Formats: sequence, C-alpha cells, structure tokens
Amino acid sequence: MRPLKIRGLSGVRAVKGKLTLPGDKSIAHRAIILGALSRGRTVVRNIPANKDCLATLDIFRKLGIKSARDPKNNSVSIEGKGLFGLKKPESPLFIEESGTTYRLLLGVLSGQKFPARLCAGRSLSRRPMLRVIAPLRQMSARVCGCAGRGAKEEYPPVSIKEASLNPITYRIPVASAQVKSALLLAGLYANGVTRLTEPVRTRDHTERMLGFFKAQIKVKGNNISLKGAKPLVSPGEVFIPGDISSAAFFIVLASILPGSRVVIEKVSLNPSRLGLISVLKRMGADIQLSAVSSRLSAEPMGNITVKSGVLKGTVVKKEEIPSLIDELPVLMVAAAFARGKTVFNGVEELRVKETDRITSMLAGLKAMGADCRVNGVGLSEKIVITGKERLNGARVKSFSDHRTAMSMAIAGLAADGWTEIDDINCVNKSFPGFTAVLKSLVNG
Repeated sequence: MRPLKIRGLSGVRAVKGKLTLPGDKSIAHRAIILGALSRGRTVVRNIPANKDCLATLDIFRKLGIKSARDPKNNSVSIEGKGLFGLKKPESPLFIEESGTTYRLLLGVLSGQKFPARLCAGRSLSRRPMLRVIAPLRQMSARVCGCAGRGAKEEYPPVSIKEASLNPITYRIPVASAQVKSALLLAGLYANGVTRLTEPVRTRDHTERMLGFFKAQIKVKGNNISLKGAKPLVSPGEVFIPGDISSAAFFIVLASILPGSRVVIEKVSLNPSRLGLISVLKRMGADIQLSAVSSRLSAEPMGNITVKSGVLKGTVVKKEEIPSLIDELPVLMVAAAFARGKTVFNGVEELRVKETDRITSMLAGLKAMGADCRVNGVGLSEKIVITGKERLNGARVKSFSDHRTAMSMAIAGLAADGWTEIDDINCVNKSFPGFTAVLKSLVNG
C-alpha cells in the first residue's frame, strides 16, 4: 500500500495548463482484440500502459499472438492470425482484475475449436458473469461458470469448451457495453446474422472498431446486426484518442477550483461517452469542445477546454447512467461542491464494479463532511448529495478501487487542509501516471 497526502485549498488556489492523456482504455482493449483476430500487422498508437490493457496483450500472447510494445512511442505492433488463428492455451488463463478483458474474451473464446479456462483475481472473481454466459449459451456456446452460494448467478473461473456458434436475436436485459461487446465478438464466429437490441444506448466502441476492421455490422438506434463468418481486415494502424474517463478527473477539478483553466488535447469525443460533459454543463460548468480529425481513429476526438465556474445541483436520470457509469464517482465529487441538491437515479450498477462504489464514495465524502446518502435498495437505488461551500480534509480509504482513489484525490485538492488516501497504487489499473499529471497541473 502506498498512501497519498494532498494539501487542499490552503496550498492550491487554481489549476492551469495543457494535458495530453494516455489512450482510452476501453477503445484500446478492442483494438488489441480485433488486431489479433484479423490477418497481418496492426500498429496500435497511443496505447495506455495500464494493468488492464497489458492484461489483454498478455492473454493474446498466451493464445499465440505475437506483439511488440514500443514504450517510447506508446505503441504496440500486433501480428494477427485471423478469427481461427488462436492456439489452445497451455494452462488456465489468469486475467487478474480486468473485467473488460474477461467478458470480451468470453465472446472470443466461445467460438474457438479448443477448450479454455478463464481465472481472475479476487475482486473480479466476485463480479457476475451470467449476464454474458446466458446469451452465449443461446448461441450454442458451451460455457460454465462457478455457481454463487444460494444465488442464481455464475462467477469466475469460467470453463469454455469448443463449439460451433449459431446467430441469435437477443434483447439485452441490462444496459452493459461489455455484454453487448461479448455477444458481437461471439457473433463473428456464427454463420448468419446476430441481432441485438439494447434497453438504452451504451458506449459503442466495439461497433465502431468492428466497422474500422471491415466487419459487416449495421447500427440503427438501439438495434445492432452483425453478419458472422466473415474475415476481419486490419486498417494497418489505429490511433487511440485520450481517455475521457481519465480526463473526467481534471475536468471536475478545473470546474470546482476558482480561477482554473485546463485544456485536454486529442480526447475521445464519442457521443456515447459524453454523459459527464452533458451533466456538468447542466450544472453550470464552462466546458468547450473542438473537434480534431484523424484517418487513423475509429472514434471522433478533439480538445476539451474547461474553466472554473459555479456549479448548481441537478437530477441525473437513470437513462443517462450508462453514458457516465465510470465517471459517476468523480461526478459525485462535483455534486458535493455544487449549490443545492443533486440526485443520481438508477446507480445500482455501481455495486458490482471493482468495489461497491456507492459504499466507497459515500464513506470518503462523508468523512470530509459532505451531505450525502443513498435511498432505495436493489433494483432502484439513488444517491442524493446536497452541496456545501467547503469540505474538510480527512483520512479516507480507496477501497483498492482506482476510480474511488482518484476521485478522493480531486475532492482533497478542493477541500480545506490535508487529505490522506490510504492506498494510491490501485490507480495503476487504469491510469499509472495520474499523480504525476496532477502534480504538473498543481505546480504549473
């Protein structure tokens, strides 16, 4: 464990500067996977060196895919072997704590001609997998997870046997980009058209990346169709724009610290990921977006300019949650400094992230004097936060969760006095350079 001590308002008056952030983790996972499943070399540029993306690279090496990292240029070269070019792993595949790697790989491996077993770290082993496993079984996949005690659920480790997949028409019951992506990847191996319908639109990185690799995919509203049994074609190079989830911490910090101005360059501006921007603007944040074009990107991207402002409370609807699920913790920090009441509806999915983020964030914010609570239980939970002019520094826990740790660091910088976070090492899961970037802004 490595603690982090932060001096708040007495030492920090404003943050100013320009940032270029590591590539978007979600997009990078998909570029690595499709690079491995297409034929020939794919060079992925601006790839983030976080634990999750490195876990995906490592797994595909164990599946027979050669890759070479160039840390100096933040790129990786992948030698793809086509849809059926993967080899049988010599031992169970250990995926550590990357939920995206785990769930998307379930889709890929379900259509292979060899068996595999997917294991996970302690936190990921507690995360539900039946939401992916059940529809894969409908596609004739032979997938079996570990049953939960007294519950109709399945968890890692998951065993997969060789199978020939069939296309399905499926209405996804839960708003989950990971479930959708796993089924689309499995659909690549099905002889026919797989049709999916989402309850609400979720992030569409997989659809965009599949199109970039020439898959026969169509999207109309909440409906997606994919024609399987067709080879993927590598574009040769893929540029990964900056991670909007990483940018979120600095967007909130610049919004709540008076006199601040921050420019974040070449960030993903995917419409399905701009929920944070939409809510902050509704709260009164001064945020400007400007597009930047690139033929090497499957995604829209651009620059984000943030100036400090006076935030006011708002109501976040349940339908908005999928577009900002990863940014909810730091958005709760913004709400704690806003005037009036902010209500986050339909937040129950936060219970099944790396940790229970409702518990971890409320614990930290309450320790700093915030007025916050959770109402409801089970399938209908909402968080209510009434903002205060000031919070006080305190000793808080990260709960070994990267987004909780980074969110509490932002809260600490905007609070009075010193804040100590018990463990900051967990940020390496998604953003290894977080503290260095934060220091550059504070000292700039």
